Amino acid sequence: MAKSCCEEKSTELEALRERQGSVLKWVLAINAIMFFVEFGFGVFSRSSALMADSLDMLGDAAVYGFSLYALNRGSLWRARAGLSKGLVMAVFGLFVLVETVSRLLAASVPLAEPMGIIGAVALIANVVCLILLYRHRADDVNMRSTWLCSRNDIIANVGVLGASVLVSVTQSGIPDAVIGLSISFLFLKSALTVVQEAKTEMRSIS
Repeated sequence: MAKSCCEEKSTELEALRERQGSVLKWVLAINAIMFFVEFGFGVFSRSSALMADSLDMLGDAAVYGFSLYALNRGSLWRARAGLSKGLVMAVFGLFVLVETVSRLLAASVPLAEPMGIIGAVALIANVVCLILLYRHRADDVNMRSTWLCSRNDIIANVGVLGASVLVSVTQSGIPDAVIGLSISFLFLKSALTVVQEAKTEMRSIS
């Protein structure tokens, strides 16, 4: 009976990892594609907020790659992946912070229409990712950190859309810079949360 129970549990865990892997592959592909789309239009429209969001997409693609790599490597590897993702998020948060301050000092005014259109496309993409990840958000620290990344993306996308409207109305680059700064602070806060959770799990395992 005990052996049968263990085998059943092992089968359940294997099925769970397969479902997680399938979801991670989808969100990885979506974020990688959206990085190139957003970054290209961010450069074209001179938008700090859009470029920040594109770097978020790139960071998330790396995050999902870490998650996929660690998926079948045990609890310690999944905790290490969570720690790595937290550090990646922190790096991108600092990069966005520096980039936004630079554009603010240069008094650059972005093109509002491309900002709005691509921001809306990115929002749809991230809602799809969030829906895919939702059922796995409490599986372990690896999947929780992945879900947090997707949730933050939606907040950032809404900010980009709001900034595009304000840039259009005011013809100023300040709303774009404010959203860029907000996204960077959001990255840094989430990074701290993920790193703390990963360290706690690594201590409990060791």
